[in-house]
Amino acid sequence: MKIHKVLGLMSGTSLDGLDLAYCHIWKKLDRWKFEIKETRAISYDADMRSSLQNSIDLPADELLILHNTYGSWLGQQAREFIEEKDLEVDIISSHGHTTHHQPEQGLTFQIGSGQHLANVSRHKVVCDFRSNDVSLGGEGAPLVPIGDLLFFGNYDFCLNLGGIANVSFEYEGKRIAYDIGLANMILNHITQKIGLSYDNNGMLASKGSINNTMLEQLNELSYYKLPFPKSTGYEWFVEKVLPVINAAEDTTENLLHTAVHHICEQVAMQIKMYANKDQSTLFVTGGGALNQFMMELLQLKLAPAVSLVIPSKKLIEYKEALIFALMGILRVEQEINVLKTVTGASKDSSSGVIYLPA
Repeated sequence: MKIHKVLGLMSGTSLDGLDLAYCHIWKKLDRWKFEIKETRAISYDADMRSSLQNSIDLPADELLILHNTYGSWLGQQAREFIEEKDLEVDIISSHGHTTHHQPEQGLTFQIGSGQHLANVSRHKVVCDFRSNDVSLGGEGAPLVPIGDLLFFGNYDFCLNLGGIANVSFEYEGKRIAYDIGLANMILNHITQKIGLSYDNNGMLASKGSINNTMLEQLNELSYYKLPFPKSTGYEWFVEKVLPVINAAEDTTENLLHTAVHHICEQVAMQIKMYANKDQSTLFVTGGGALNQFMMELLQLKLAPAVSLVIPSKKLIEYKEALIFALMGILRVEQEINVLKTVTGASKDSSSGVIYLPA
């Protein structure tokens, strides 16, 4: 039985930092299994967060320079982690950081140059998992559902609450997945205005009350009415969501409380639409699963037909890095890692670009 030893790297739209998950992944009786052996979370400093946040507005040459320097930085973090923990690594599988995502224009771009990453880390790298799917007419997102299917297929629904909320489930014999809409991106934006990177356990949100105008405007956003497959990202947040937040002159607690209600309403609406049995299970990961107020409210809105399943803190925090580790293996093994039923592409694909250290 071959055990793949992979370092998964994940940087999400919530801009909180880089997740590293060193995983052992193997196949037993045609089922993929995993063990997360070592992890590390590296918070972005103010300069790095600002660079990534503002990257969407950079001229092409400056964006490519950031692409290369960020790739070198990823390589440095990976190398230090590998050396400190004395890890045996077959490949590094990196999501990169999404700066541009406009699949309708045939464009998606994740910075973090694979060649720079490979050269600095001195390891084989797999990255750029989205471009191939977009070239095949797909959304290039979400990508995590392949891991939901292969690792967590015993749950009826898999919900990830990162910067964006996305869901994956079986529907009419096919794996379906799409970005529901907002999650931590809006919450972190609100707390950062008062110097906090996030609302710990939803404590601030729990003290607020609903701003009905803001809630109504968020619920009326046209994205929510689009059919799947669909995906969204930071550009949508800036263009459509920020004006709603900025127009709502209210306390931080009320803004957070309203945003959490909005997130839970949209998630619950989608889950209940496709929950077709007496008792369904919803497996929840991503930073939002650590927000106690949001989890309690979501369970309230889903009861009694759907029960939340919240795994260990390690799995909550590192599930995406784990799944990108799996995607890297599937790419190297030339197995399918992006599903057309999820992205809307013309065919399934084994996506990702492989870089060897110079």
